[in-house]
Amino acid sequence: MLTALITFAAEEGAEPSKTLFYICGGALVLWALGISAVGIRSHESWPPTQSAARGVITVSIVLVLLAMASAVITS
Repeated sequence: MLTALITFAAEEGAEPSKTLFYICGGALVLWALGISAVGIRSHESWPPTQSAARGVITVSIVLVLLAMASAVITS
């Protein structure tokens, strides 16, 4: 019984920290909420230019890739 507890405690300590995933996922959530708020408020003129649309798409893709990579790294 004692050996099982020691083994379990050792395995628990070896689990990687999920902090990176929480930060990347949180940034993605905040970005999505911000973009949706702007889009709802000014849906007729959003995005104002083609460059702005490309910028929003690029930032969104980067944040999604970061969240996915951090999920794989910290699993």
